[in-house]
Amino acid sequence: MAKPVVALEKVIIRFAGDSGDGMQLTGDRFTHETASFGNDLSTLPDFPAEIRAPAGTLPGVSAFQLHFADHAIATPGDAADVLVAMNPAALRSNLHHVRRGGTLIVNKDEFTKRALEKVGYAADPLDDGSLESYNLNAVNLTTLTVEALKGFDITKKEAERAKNMFALGLLSWLYDRGTEGTKAFLRAKFGRKPEILAANIAAFEAGWAYGETTEDFAVQYEIAPAPLPEGTYRNITGNIALSYGLIAASQLSGLPLFLGSYPITPASDILHELSRHKQFGVRTLQLEDEIAGIGAALGAAYGGSLAVTTTSGPGIALKAETIGLAVATELPLVVVDVQRGGPSTGLPTKTEQADLLQAMYGRNGESPVPIVAPQSPSDCFHAAIEASRIALTYRTPVFLLSDGYLANGSEPWRIPEVAELPDLHVDFATEPNHVDEDGQPVFWPFKRDPETLARPWAIPGTPGLEHRIGGIEKADGSGAISYDPDNHDFMVRTRQAKVDRIADSIPPLAVDDPDGRARVLVLGWGSTHGPIAAACHIVRSEGGAVAQAHLRHLNPFPANTGEVLRGYERVLIPEMNLGQLWMLIRAKYLVDAVGYHQVRGLPFKATELADQIRELL
Repeated sequence: MAKPVVALEKVIIRFAGDSGDGMQLTGDRFTHETASFGNDLSTLPDFPAEIRAPAGTLPGVSAFQLHFADHAIATPGDAADVLVAMNPAALRSNLHHVRRGGTLIVNKDEFTKRALEKVGYAADPLDDGSLESYNLNAVNLTTLTVEALKGFDITKKEAERAKNMFALGLLSWLYDRGTEGTKAFLRAKFGRKPEILAANIAAFEAGWAYGETTEDFAVQYEIAPAPLPEGTYRNITGNIALSYGLIAASQLSGLPLFLGSYPITPASDILHELSRHKQFGVRTLQLEDEIAGIGAALGAAYGGSLAVTTTSGPGIALKAETIGLAVATELPLVVVDVQRGGPSTGLPTKTEQADLLQAMYGRNGESPVPIVAPQSPSDCFHAAIEASRIALTYRTPVFLLSDGYLANGSEPWRIPEVAELPDLHVDFATEPNHVDEDGQPVFWPFKRDPETLARPWAIPGTPGLEHRIGGIEKADGSGAISYDPDNHDFMVRTRQAKVDRIADSIPPLAVDDPDGRARVLVLGWGSTHGPIAAACHIVRSEGGAVAQAHLRHLNPFPANTGEVLRGYERVLIPEMNLGQLWMLIRAKYLVDAVGYHQVRGLPFKATELADQIRELL
């Protein structure tokens, strides 16, 4: 008999288990089917900080949260409606992420006495009444999976490893997700291992059948597709979107793309992705360390490439000297910093926004560098193009500040039409641009464009355009080595003025203030955009008036930033740091802004921010 179907507006599901339980794969597959179905969605992969934590321990738990809805959403959600926990460690470390009354789907087979003791349970929570405020479904996932795969020529261990596919099948039935996409993925992944392929598909189908036939799940749920602007969509993570944005910038500029990089979490996926696209003229070089990575990239910039280096905060510290060299030589270079929690190896997977001041000031001398920050995973595409535009137009290194949440999170992305993208065409210097005192035509490498103050970019080897650049201060115009104090003062001020002039080419700071009566403004940057938007929506739905503004350009700030800030009685700046933008805003605009700061390795919750807004109101 068919089970009743209940319509829902949104659902937040959290998958959790050991690193070897395939929770990231399970969440990713469920997300792809949800994207194909047409729901709006937002994800939060939560990797363990330990690389190889012992199985069944709290540090070894890997989780994946997915929020999907029949309307536009901005965050992965505050509290999960459903938690799939593959063992006691997963339950214990993730239960606080589940709302009271939420559904727990727990692998009962793993709740052995030893496993419970390992994570500090004095009694079995499945039997002691401690989970009475939740809708508990204790399912023998391992046993059911092994039973479903009895007829396959695989080991028991291999059969047990397919329990994540059984769980995926069960959740796919419960929320009416498609199956063909997952089966096609499995065929591609295990095509050379036909018995493993058949077993995984069988486990997936068994989970679906279990949902259909068991009495444990009385209803099935449906979440209708979300209305989205017309276009072609795909699900995309921030790192992939950023990679595609760099490739697009290369095509739009007509320059070959060169990446000089050293692997570091959570930026490594950009190196992996770009290495797959040699057909677009992309060249990737994995170097022996961070310093060599940016050195190679700067050399590629000198040679006429769209040059990029990727890293996280610790790598930025190592690259600082060469970034200063790029400022002095005035060469275009995109420096991607996918920010993470912690300066060492303890928290490489956790998100943070703590590198803003390092990007702004983390070099010796006066070395101003423009800073661009994407606001969502899909926005990483457009932010990469914007960072490339600034670098190429103004002949300067540019920071692109992403973070771990944006890098690994995903959402639907409308693939833009080529006509919507900016023209990044570059004109290299091909002729002498000055006449010397003897009346001879010569090339001056620091003779600037009067509008942008950018110096000409000449490809080495161009006849008649031989020139010298380097770390020693150059004379204005001619580029000859100069020790003159006045010239140094002039060149330092000119490089700062060049960065300041970028404000002329960026949009003004836009404010979302629906009825125009707000007295409180919430100002954010980077990945806080989604939580801030959700928090403002909560407050407005209660009748409160609050405005929101978000900074994409952090150096220079948009020209109207001061005017916007002075238009509100109170300004709240939430950040995943101890107040870096807050300090810059207060210092530059003398606005008594209020900071709200967390460094927990997790995105803000909308309800937390809503409480802060209510307090100011």
